Amino acid sequence: MPWLVMGALLGLALLSAGLTWAARGYALRQQLLDQPGERRSHSVATPRGGGIAIVISLLVTAGAAMWVWPESTPSLLVASVGLVLVAGIGWWDDHRPLPAMRRLLVHFIAAALLAALVKVHGGSWLLAGLVLVFTASLINIWNFMDGINGIAASQAIVVALGLAPVLPWPYSLAAVALGLACLGFLPFNFPRARIFMGDVGSGALGYAVAVVLAIAAVRTDINWILLLVPASAFLVDAGFTLAARIISGQRWMEPHTQHVYQRAVQAGASHAQVTGMYFALGLFSITVLNVCSNLQPRWEAVLAVAWFLALSVLWILLRNGLRHRQGNT
Repeated sequence: MPWLVMGALLGLALLSAGLTWAARGYALRQQLLDQPGERRSHSVATPRGGGIAIVISLLVTAGAAMWVWPESTPSLLVASVGLVLVAGIGWWDDHRPLPAMRRLLVHFIAAALLAALVKVHGGSWLLAGLVLVFTASLINIWNFMDGINGIAASQAIVVALGLAPVLPWPYSLAAVALGLACLGFLPFNFPRARIFMGDVGSGALGYAVAVVLAIAAVRTDINWILLLVPASAFLVDAGFTLAARIISGQRWMEPHTQHVYQRAVQAGASHAQVTGMYFALGLFSITVLNVCSNLQPRWEAVLAVAWFLALSVLWILLRNGLRHRQGNT
């Protein structure tokens, strides 16, 4: 049985890689290209939409899980519908740009489905509400942060690496499947991008991350704030950048280059260097999660809040330092 599981998981990564290769061919034929621009971090026209490979791989995994564990079918179907909704609106947007509010409405419908699942499986109304808000947020955060080679997929891998060890069997397979589906896509996007994830992939990836976090919130006793720590690099960068744009009166849904990772690239760092730094920070964050996950809930929350505060200070220092460096160039 372990060999069968390992073979299936290896097959998942290979499936994702094969589908990414096929998606690249489709994008080239359809001329689905992201053009360089002042609000972009790339300098060469690049095919987009490769994230569909991750979506299909996860749906195939869900189908296999329904066959192995039939009792899980209703929950997996609901989660899969949410994934299809987010991916579908992203796929549409990749082909023909849609109004932001229309996309956001679909995101909240998918988030509501996941929140309902949490309530059905014993979660409190408070937890269901948190899942609703954070799912819609993560869908958009992964979209906002998918701006340089490899960063969105590698941070999803970080979340998977962090949550897989703390989830009981077989729920840990959800995190493993997420990580492997991203791993199959990553060689086509990092260090040199032969295809971008596109909205079909970035939004769906944020939803998939939310699904794994929701499972952990229901199936473990770990404080929900501590569970967010593996995603903290994205949460802090996206959250503070969004807040700064809203406070300054800018249109928050418009493309921009104000995230710390984008400022770092503008200051002269390569995509590989910045993605590597975020990945290293992610590895440190999952160490925090795993070290603190056996504490009393209140201490888990205290240490998680302390981690987010420390990361917020780091964000402010980096943002100010990078702004100063850009001003001197």
